[in-house]
Amino acid sequence: MQVFKRSDRSPIAEWWRTVDKGLIAAALILLGAGMVLSLAAGPAAANKLRLDDPFYFVYRQAFFVTMASGVLIGASLLGPVWARRVCGILFVLCFLLMAGLLVFGHEAKGARRWLYLWGTTFQPSEIVKPALVVMTAWLLAQREKFPAGPWAPIAFAFYAATVGLLLLQPDVGQAALLTAAFIIVFFVTGLPWLWATGFVIGGSLLGTGLYFLLPHVRFRINSFINPDANDTFQIDVARMAIERGGMFGVGPGEGRVKRILPDAHTDFIYSVAGEEFGLILLALLTLLFAVISIKGVMDASRQKDMYRRAAGVGLYAIFGLQAAVNMAVNLSLIPPKGMTLPLVSSGGSSLLGSALTLGLALALTRRQPESSLSHIAHLRHA
Repeated sequence: MQVFKRSDRSPIAEWWRTVDKGLIAAALILLGAGMVLSLAAGPAAANKLRLDDPFYFVYRQAFFVTMASGVLIGASLLGPVWARRVCGILFVLCFLLMAGLLVFGHEAKGARRWLYLWGTTFQPSEIVKPALVVMTAWLLAQREKFPAGPWAPIAFAFYAATVGLLLLQPDVGQAALLTAAFIIVFFVTGLPWLWATGFVIGGSLLGTGLYFLLPHVRFRINSFINPDANDTFQIDVARMAIERGGMFGVGPGEGRVKRILPDAHTDFIYSVAGEEFGLILLALLTLLFAVISIKGVMDASRQKDMYRRAAGVGLYAIFGLQAAVNMAVNLSLIPPKGMTLPLVSSGGSSLLGSALTLGLALALTRRQPESSLSHIAHLRHA
């Protein structure tokens, strides 16, 4: 069915003709799945926190799912130039907020990652991730036009400062995810051997240092390597919940994991889905994440413009990697990371950050109409 006439050159019509509607549909299905799973896990979470309203997290999820849908569509409407400008503004604002968190941030479980605003919490690092990926891609792409510029050191300085703030919170999981995205963008734009060697050596030294300096990192790694000698309660319960669910699940509302684990509606929502709805739903969720990530990376890799190619690959990669980490933790394949399942887990910052990541990726990999190529070429130099 033709929604817009071919003669219609409005921004909305051009967006509809050029955006990948299949990936948008997949993202909206994930948001819908998150809404359904919030009905399963939300009341139990509210009960553990002794909230008066058992549907507090359900209403909260519905509000942020609506906002995330708007962010996803709105970000996908942006052109390459405006995507970079918006990300520059968001990066500066959220970077300053991350710095401020060290002084006035809301502390939970020994970490200062959240800003307490209007009765809820906001995690600036969720917005910083996609913003830094886009900025890094644009800076490194400038090496094609201006080879003599210090683009790589500037990009690395932004990355190092951001990771430094993450480690001070501390948030090792987000720092590792951002590092992976940064290296991917660097690789796509042409990673020199000197930089590659530096990343390998620096990453090894930093990882070793974090193991000895941060007790919770050392505990999680030791528990994973030697589970018999350490407490592995959370990941054991999560894995057993999936095993208990079997192929078709024990039925909506009949799960146990959500009543036992404190973060079942966020970090362990994948286990809730497996226990109550079975392996069929887990396979569907995994397939949706795989389709979005793999097709997105393939679409981005075909872009002729270096900035759009690198940013698109980096954004789709960080989306897919975060999903893979969360699912691997729930399956006891890697140590616990405290990382949400994109677009599915409960949490406003996570939903908005994931929607922004995917929306920017869709914007930068949209097909370019032939009639607007000359106009876009002019805008790139703006």
